[in-house]
Amino acid sequence: MTATTFFLFLIPILGIVLLLVNLILAPSNEYTEKDNAFECGFDSYSSQNRVQFGISFFIFGLLFLLFDLEILLVYPYVVSAYLNGVYGLFIALLFCIVLTLGFMFELGKGALTIESKQTKEIKIKS
Repeated sequence: MTATTFFLFLIPILGIVLLLVNLILAPSNEYTEKDNAFECGFDSYSSQNRVQFGISFFIFGLLFLLFDLEILLVYPYVVSAYLNGVYGLFIALLFCIVLTLGFMFELGKGALTIESKQTKEIKIKS
C-alpha cells in the first residue's frame, strides 16, 4: 500500500471519528431561543441589540493569527530540516518555546475566559 492510498483512506476515517467524538463529548445547551427562527426586527436574545463586544473576542482572533503565523514561519524550517542542522533546530525550538510561554501567560491571566449569555437566565418579553 502506497502512502497516497493510505492517506486517501485514513483522512475520511479520521474525519468521521473526530466528528463522532465531537457529537459524543460536546456539551449541549438546549433552550427555546436557540431553536426559534431569527427574523429581522425580532430580538433573538434579550438586550442583544447594541451591546458592546467584549475584548475577549478580539484576543481570541489575535491569538488565532499569532499561531497561524507560527505555522507559516515554522514551515520553511520543516521543509529544509535536513540542511539546517542543530542550530536551526535550536532556533525553531526557541521560537516555539517563546510562543508557548506567551500562551501560558495569557491562560494564567484569565484573558481567554468569555462569559456566556447562555448560562444567564433569559427573560422573555410579554
